[in-house]
Amino acid sequence: MGKHEEEQIGVATGLVRTAFLVDAVYAESAREHGLTPQQGQLLCVLMARPYGMSELGALLRLAKSSLTGLVDRTERNGLVRRESDPRDTRAVRVALTPEGRRLADEFYLETCRHMDLLPGDFSAAERETLAALLGRIVLSNQVPVVFLEPDEGAAAER
Repeated sequence: MGKHEEEQIGVATGLVRTAFLVDAVYAESAREHGLTPQQGQLLCVLMARPYGMSELGALLRLAKSSLTGLVDRTERNGLVRRESDPRDTRAVRVALTPEGRRLADEFYLETCRHMDLLPGDFSAAERETLAALLGRIVLSNQVPVVFLEPDEGAAAER
């Protein structure tokens, strides 16, 4: 193999390696806040609004039993609560507690800070191009909103 700086990689390899890098940063940020990566993801999803269990399962792509265990553990830690759904009294929604909101905000901001360092010394124009291309991938594949833009996170709190 040649020098790493000159190594050309394809789209699939680039996306897989980037996903690996993003997962590692996310996991490290979660550890720093005493969370599992799954709990961090749950808190970030709930920053936007409370969700029903079936909605959460679809968003997080978790089986019902896995989601129930995740919510149970996060609830025991005082970060989320189950509440009745005003539209369907048989259903429950999962919402952040005040402590969960505080921790979600800290985790989210720290994770954004770490993620923002990944492009390294990219110019502003390169960062804009990267954001536009990633946005197109996300939108064309209808990826659910599992992580807000920093300004959206502030708006969700209001």
